[in-house]
Amino acid sequence: MQKYLLIAIAMGFATIATAQDRGEAIYLEKCASCHGRDLQGGNAQSMVDGFWQFGGGDGELFRNIKFGISAVGMPAYGATLSDEDVNSVIRYIRDAAKREGAERPPLPEQLATRDYDVKVTKWIEGGLELPWALTFIDGNTALITERPGRLRIVRDGKLDPKPISGTPEVVTFVQGGLLDVAVDPDYSENGWLYLSYSHGSGKKDRHNNPGAMTRVVRGKIKDGAWIDQEVLFEAPEETYKYTGLHFGSRIAFDKQKRLYFSIGERGHQDDAQDPKLPNGKVHRINRDGSIPTDNPFADGNEGMPSVFTYGNRNPQGLATHPRSGAIWETEHGPMGGDEVNILKSGANYGWPKITYGINYNGLAISDQQRAKGMEQPVYYWVPSIAVCGVEFCRGEEFPRWRNNLIVSGLSYETVQRLAIANGRVMHNEQLLKGAGRVRDIAIDPSGAIYAVLNGPDMVVKLTNDGAALRQ
Repeated sequence: MQKYLLIAIAMGFATIATAQDRGEAIYLEKCASCHGRDLQGGNAQSMVDGFWQFGGGDGELFRNIKFGISAVGMPAYGATLSDEDVNSVIRYIRDAAKREGAERPPLPEQLATRDYDVKVTKWIEGGLELPWALTFIDGNTALITERPGRLRIVRDGKLDPKPISGTPEVVTFVQGGLLDVAVDPDYSENGWLYLSYSHGSGKKDRHNNPGAMTRVVRGKIKDGAWIDQEVLFEAPEETYKYTGLHFGSRIAFDKQKRLYFSIGERGHQDDAQDPKLPNGKVHRINRDGSIPTDNPFADGNEGMPSVFTYGNRNPQGLATHPRSGAIWETEHGPMGGDEVNILKSGANYGWPKITYGINYNGLAISDQQRAKGMEQPVYYWVPSIAVCGVEFCRGEEFPRWRNNLIVSGLSYETVQRLAIANGRVMHNEQLLKGAGRVRDIAIDPSGAIYAVLNGPDMVVKLTNDGAALRQ
């Protein structure tokens, strides 16, 4: 018996060794000419320096190898390599990086951008768990949501160790939890604050997944407690979904002080095309939860009265243009096709009928990128950066960037600046890369830029380090 056990163990080690050898052989054949035989880089980036230009998770590596990155000339190997072959290459790269002691590069102290030398500082380091959204009440006070369900307050750059008590119970399931926080345009007069979060129906499916949908409430903070809560939007219970995907959700106000909020299609892509369902939409309501009379489906006959736009996949960015007052929206595409849109009342943004992305298995979602009656994005990314929270630059810190859109990206761990003129994106500049998954962007009253990171969970601050204007 012992003899057979030793043989089995030996065969197991042989299998592991064979897989490792296979990964190395494939790498040397397919990858070494660009990334170097020692994985240290060449025509393309190093594999062992801890820095990933196009996403460093196993999922991103798998998709990049299998489907390629056409924008930089990286070929797709899905036709010549099996999934196991691709995974063996990933294991080989990971083992090599571990041997080299690869670590995430330290946060840079300065960024040399097109217009400014930008100073980078750690604003909040430690004490946060999956921070999701950041907003400023005034120059000295800010609020941060943590997806597990906590609302935190920051005073003079110091995180209060005690969360606000009494906030609503959230469903923390996969991508669900406490999401956005927003400050009323008349906060100094009325004290209202707004939260969006994944709300549970109390029911579960046969897999024990909770039914949930994005909900919006408002309330006030007094003596460290959430009080006077009012429910502004709650979808009908029969529309709640049992997936943990695509809750949205961001909040913005237009110049008439109406409230916009987004809900992702919750993994039910065809629902996005039905205005009578809440998911896959951007909604508009008055601040007390009532429906604006000029909403496109205000009478409820052809759609939910709160629906403002439809055909949206997973909108995780909303921002109001400081000059025009237009609401700009960013949403996750699938593999490719992250979008920037300008919202128009009653408009259909096409998902899943039209898209610039493909499915995660490499198959087409739609054979159309344009269709009559469906809006085109102002800008899109291929490959996807997993675009998330956005905010328009304002204030005096970066005057040349005024009214530019500052964009966050999760999988590409990026902060980007989109220069905008007459409703068009004229230029894209990457500001920060590789510091962590960037979940949200905030701008304080002075115009300083804040990036909310996941992994590491922290907030970094970008300021003008000497006003080094370049001609």
